[in-house]
Amino acid sequence: MSRSDGSRQFFPYDQPYDHQSDAMERIREALVEERDVLFEGACGTGKTLAALVPALEYARAAGKTVVITTNVHQQTRQFIEEARAINEQTPIRSVVFRGKASMCHIDVGYEECQALRDTTRELVETEQDIAELEARESELRDASKAGDGDAAEARGTVLDELDELEASAEALREERNVCDRYYKNLTGETDEFYQWLYEDVRTPEEIYEYADRQGLCGYELLKDGIEGIDLVICNYHHLLDPMIREQFFRWLGRDPEDVIAVFDEAHNVADAARDHARRTLAERTLDGALDELEDVSDARADAAANVVGAFKDALVETYESSFGYGDREAVGEEWEDVPVDSESGRDDLSVAFLEAYTGQGFETDLESALSLGEELDRRYEQEYKDGETTTRKECPTLTAAAFIETWMDASVEPGEYPVVGVRRSETGIVGRAELYTCLPRRVTEPLFEELHGTVLMSATLRPFDVTEDVLGLEEPLTMAYGEQFPDERRRTYAVETPALFASKRDDPQVQETVGNVIAETVAFTPGNTLAFFPSYAEAERYYHRYAGEATPYLDEPGVEAESLRQSFIEDDQAVLFTSLWGTLAEGVSFDGDDARSVLVVGVPYPHLDERMEAVQGAYDGAFGDGTDDAGWRYAVEIPTVRKTRQALGRVVRSPTDFGVRVLVDERYTQSKRADLGEYSVYPEFPPEERNEHIDIGPEKLKFAMLNFYSDMDAWDGDPPTP
Repeated sequence: MSRSDGSRQFFPYDQPYDHQSDAMERIREALVEERDVLFEGACGTGKTLAALVPALEYARAAGKTVVITTNVHQQTRQFIEEARAINEQTPIRSVVFRGKASMCHIDVGYEECQALRDTTRELVETEQDIAELEARESELRDASKAGDGDAAEARGTVLDELDELEASAEALREERNVCDRYYKNLTGETDEFYQWLYEDVRTPEEIYEYADRQGLCGYELLKDGIEGIDLVICNYHHLLDPMIREQFFRWLGRDPEDVIAVFDEAHNVADAARDHARRTLAERTLDGALDELEDVSDARADAAANVVGAFKDALVETYESSFGYGDREAVGEEWEDVPVDSESGRDDLSVAFLEAYTGQGFETDLESALSLGEELDRRYEQEYKDGETTTRKECPTLTAAAFIETWMDASVEPGEYPVVGVRRSETGIVGRAELYTCLPRRVTEPLFEELHGTVLMSATLRPFDVTEDVLGLEEPLTMAYGEQFPDERRRTYAVETPALFASKRDDPQVQETVGNVIAETVAFTPGNTLAFFPSYAEAERYYHRYAGEATPYLDEPGVEAESLRQSFIEDDQAVLFTSLWGTLAEGVSFDGDDARSVLVVGVPYPHLDERMEAVQGAYDGAFGDGTDDAGWRYAVEIPTVRKTRQALGRVVRSPTDFGVRVLVDERYTQSKRADLGEYSVYPEFPPEERNEHIDIGPEKLKFAMLNFYSDMDAWDGDPPTP
């Protein structure tokens, strides 16, 4: 393929891999045909450029915009590096978009910001009208001096209008409900900012610092200046949240059919879509609504308070009645589920609400609550704009009424899981109601139908038919590229330790066997070792058991992982204990000497609570035929194996790299597959990956590793002695 080919004008390096060339050609054809693409490629094989290059080439030819999105911060940094490399070869206009909260210089919420913008814009428009009238007054004054009687009369009218406008402008300035930074955006010279912005690919941090120095609002400048650009780098929520997506496309100046979306780490899209579809109503919002309604003089207030109060009483009654002996005292500061769903009939909260409600009909009262809430919300916005309040007040009545209406309509729909949550606050136990959408396709299917095309890429998208079902894709182009680097430079060992079922994890003999495998893997690795576990608790258990010579590092929940990663990779003989459900298991590179071996200890099944059972039930209903266990396979087993595969991909990231991947659990082995039956996860790996699994006894692993790393000439000095 020559440099003159259109699909190569955006490739920033000398020569793509053969599989990259093939992928670029196929993706380009799919975009022409307006087809979606499922693209699996092994870690470190250049998926980003393989998707981005043909997308940019087609978008430029067809007048469209490419949006590349991820939910992993490390990948965002990688996208920026790739975009900068592309820009050096073929200039592109690109921006990195981040949410308002991280870019606001005055730290106000969304509603407040919106009101500030409106008031600031009103002031600027008023000042512009004043300037126009002043120019007109000057013209009329000169004409009247020249003896034009009509001009003198018209000048009087203009002066009256000027007095009114100047009084309005003065009131807006005195009330200070304007944003000085946004005011400067609207009235100052911003060409220099946009020239600077498009000279390179600027990070949100760089934009924030530039705007801060100039007294501007960088976030609003981005919104106002990204129309028709070539490339946007952003987070999932810009596309998966329906409200944000609508605004986002408006800022781009694009209709959905003029957007090509590239989703990286696309195996995470299903979970992210579920999270964006969830709707919640906190008890404190219900209390706020009742307090608000007490102070309102309106005929609708009593009806609104009646229905909101009944729902609040039902919520409290529902979670209070769920407590058994000692349960109340055990409630922590994080939200905990109180299951209320019923397989037949209404959920417990809805039943309690209908029992608590008395009146002419809750639908009628809800209509009153909604109309009153909408009126109050408009009033609060106007009060803030007029400077009568210093913050933009929310309307809890509107929030509560809208949620109750949705709850009573949607909680009975298949695929919706109604649940109550409780947690401990400073004032005691508080609750919330939540509608959890079990089927991601309810969010993703309408999106994919609107867009011109999507490329969903990941190292772990197979089996493709499951991904198609879960996300609601119709006949996408599917392509998979396995390990592209020399197979003699890697080994994958499946160690025949006992299956680490929950019932076995506390067994001292099992712990000793697993602990020895970990210690010997670390000892016979010429460099650093990553050790992944099904939970942080298991990681901590074996961290404390480890007594080898390598430096141990422990990843803990709530601790910033990037600084830990930096300390680990700067070491030259270390082992990092972490969870497969943490931030280091995917989207993070450990190249070359950063990590040589990786351990996956156990099968990382998620916590199987009632919520997960609801997801399984929804998948059974949507994709099962009554004879198979589609719910378990779709919702649990396949995502779990994907999590393992992601962890294995943290090492061997280039053609010159080498390393060992160790799966510690007999459920990963081929030899025990028949004995384990449905508990074996070996069949869920793609065929070419299964073929690389080498079953091995725990006592033989160190010899196999010694031989492999000796063949790689990896030891500095004499190798360890078994």
